[in-house]
Amino acid sequence: MSRTTCVIAGGGPAGAVLALLLARSGVRVTLLEKHADFLRDFRGDTIHPSTLQVLDELGLAEEFHRLPHRKAYRMTIRTDDAEIPVADLSRLKGPYRYIAFVPQWDFLDLVTSAAARYPGFELVMNAEVTDVIREGNTVRGVRYRDPGGEHELRAALTVAADGRRSDVRRAAGLVPAEYGAPMDVLWFRLPREPSDPDETFLRASAGHLVVSIDRGTYWQLAYVIPKGGFDALREQGIDALRRPVAAMLPHLSGRVGLIEGFDDVSVLSVALNRLRRWHRPGLLVIGDAAHAMSPIFGVGINLAVQDAVAAANLLAGPLLAGGEVPESLLARVQRRRTPPTAVTQFAQRLVQNRLIRPVLSGPARPVRVPALARIPLAGAAARRFIGLGVLPEHVRIPAASHQEERPSQSVDITASPPDRLQ
Repeated sequence: MSRTTCVIAGGGPAGAVLALLLARSGVRVTLLEKHADFLRDFRGDTIHPSTLQVLDELGLAEEFHRLPHRKAYRMTIRTDDAEIPVADLSRLKGPYRYIAFVPQWDFLDLVTSAAARYPGFELVMNAEVTDVIREGNTVRGVRYRDPGGEHELRAALTVAADGRRSDVRRAAGLVPAEYGAPMDVLWFRLPREPSDPDETFLRASAGHLVVSIDRGTYWQLAYVIPKGGFDALREQGIDALRRPVAAMLPHLSGRVGLIEGFDDVSVLSVALNRLRRWHRPGLLVIGDAAHAMSPIFGVGINLAVQDAVAAANLLAGPLLAGGEVPESLLARVQRRRTPPTAVTQFAQRLVQNRLIRPVLSGPARPVRVPALARIPLAGAAARRFIGLGVLPEHVRIPAASHQEERPSQSVDITASPPDRLQ
């Protein structure tokens, strides 16, 4: 059995950023990640201006921008007969007027490497949480297994940031309310040529939707299918995917044959849900574990990071002072983050019901501009909503002045294999 002040389950954006903020403020924190590395192809990788501002406040903006990345300044919807602007982020106020597309593993390596410079931080890979430790009604840490065996880690505060299928949330008996989603998403990639378009856009046609993300040397493509429809599509053969992609994106028609089979495709089962209660005594739930977001607007990472910043701002002081965090303070985190989460999910449901569901269900008919005009997406409100979110958070807690950072060159959090995907 070992002890720490705060244990965080889940090394995704919410868990990694919270761990960095707490370690930076002087709190002892242990981050448990159940995988051996951060390499997950087709994880969300849209870093919006709100998150770029947080990185700036942490002194990591320059280091972040040295990572291979692609900037998107505008988002559009293209139909068979029109192009509709959704958001022009270049007109935002502030230094960050774009969405940066960065592989999530690079983002997580950056954040955890920064956290590892502080002596109170520990990252444990291959650590799968199996249960929470309870004393009466209070959570006092977690049980986890790694290649070395079974372990108990006691903590004054346990944070569940382990995603939409959260093991910690389930162990604590917390069940989210489901709001439903009419679609799933097939992710795949095709090479990009210099003559191709150079912006991220949604292509909508009769019965079909596909998102094209310009990644510089390749296109990351998301083909939207009816919920639970992957098996039926697979039975039709790979041409059932190639044909509509080639028809909607003629510049890729000569390349769709590179999709050799459905083994080249990753399936995202879309969920939209939210916990009614994000906490128990000694336990806080944040990020996707508290609210699974639809991929609409690509804001999932940024909501998770905002949760982490809000939690750190409220909890770092009590954790430093004595370790005990009253549940009333955990409830304050939920009260602060529920409104922006609920508003964002409402907007996602609006797009689902007014655009995605009509396109994917019923007889195929052309997607017309008047129908899209009923979706309140364009203008200043859209660029602020997509770029900054409803309630952007800022780092309010200072770095602990008495700490000496570990030399960054000695940090080796996860060694990336030479054939890592780019």
